[in-house]
Amino acid sequence: MHKSRLCSLGIDCQDADLAVAARFWSAALGRDVTETEGNYAMLADRAGQPIVFVQRVDHPSRVHLDIETDDVAAEVARLEGHGAKRVKQVGTWWVMEAPTGHRFCVVRTQRGPLGVDANVW
Repeated sequence: MHKSRLCSLGIDCQDADLAVAARFWSAALGRDVTETEGNYAMLADRAGQPIVFVQRVDHPSRVHLDIETDDVAAEVARLEGHGAKRVKQVGTWWVMEAPTGHRFCVVRTQRGPLGVDANVW
């Protein structure tokens, strides 16, 4: 048995100036840029809402979501059972592709313990 829930929305910006992209999305969403490191810019958290980050990427721009879980291997296997495919392991998380072609990530728990708001599988 494991748990998972929607964790974050990643705004992927192909070959963008990260500072410019982060400023735009900060203004558009009303969330200050709180941290920038490498290819990532984190926007301020809002209680009860997903984490939002901007990242510079080398693939076409898109928005992707992250699913956080207390058991990455079990969640990846569960999603494969529904037709998702593994694309690439990056550190401790997996980039996945849904049967619809949408990319998403399965990540370790990011926002503290998975409580009653999480799915139990």
